[in-house]
Amino acid sequence: MMSESIQLRIIDLTSPDPISTARAIRQACVEVGFFYLINHGVDEKLFKEVLEQSKKFFSLPLEDKMKLLRRNHRGYTPLYAEKLDTSSTTQGDSKESFYIGSLEGKSVVSNLNQWPAEEVLPSWRSTMEDYHRRVLDAGIRLISLIALALDLDEDFFHKAGACDSPNGFLRLLHYPGELLLSEQVVYGASAHSDYGMLTLLATDDVGGLQVCREKFNRPHIWEDVHHLSGAFIVNIGDMMERWTNCLFRSTLHRVMPTGQERYSMAFFLDPNPDCVVECLKSCCSDSSPPRFPPIRAGEYLEERLKVTYVS
Repeated sequence: MMSESIQLRIIDLTSPDPISTARAIRQACVEVGFFYLINHGVDEKLFKEVLEQSKKFFSLPLEDKMKLLRRNHRGYTPLYAEKLDTSSTTQGDSKESFYIGSLEGKSVVSNLNQWPAEEVLPSWRSTMEDYHRRVLDAGIRLISLIALALDLDEDFFHKAGACDSPNGFLRLLHYPGELLLSEQVVYGASAHSDYGMLTLLATDDVGGLQVCREKFNRPHIWEDVHHLSGAFIVNIGDMMERWTNCLFRSTLHRVMPTGQERYSMAFFLDPNPDCVVECLKSCCSDSSPPRFPPIRAGEYLEERLKVTYVS
């Protein structure tokens, strides 16, 4: 059955009118939980470079990729190693990925990231680090507008400690074009909502991403999200939904195989692990009391990540 396409709002990060931009973000987050972000400061040349370097890594022999097998949520995860929809009976998602966590700096002393050897993939690491820094910068600028969208001071999330050494995870993804014949339904990424605060997704122009606005309704109605050249597809995660007392939606989404190879780069922006996530004052009232108890961001994410891996 053909899916309808969804028209997402386009948010301009350089708009001279932050108040109307914040209003548009609020509408997007209340209605859908997804929007496009343009003029974010990551240029097209760097997008292309990251895409090329990502392709080079995934085209390495499996034994070379397995030398960087995921440890501490960093490194390589092979095909079918993850199942994002834990209620699904399928074997695992048809994608392979590579995780890069927070970069070494003044605030991050020990680094757990794994990198392919420079002689195998020259300048791979420096390209990914450059991209990581730029997307993190765009995400932190966006967080100020999200604070305004929630009727909070622009610097609310900074003062709450969320942006003090935030957790930024870059995840490179490869969905193979050809799939093994199977009697089961195979998903590139099975239905899930993201766990954290915000996700900034860059994709090649191959389709497959779908959203379901009403996750509690059955049957699920899926709508296609189209690629918009040069834009990030941004979505709200479960932690932000929790913070806003379910005012902002963390929307169910999935990637369906299209018969074509697909590459994407998802950047998960999460608060400092010690930041306490508790119902925002602007999102609760006597008639709408807090639905969730306060929790440390790091604790919440650890719990959620535990159930994702098949093995």
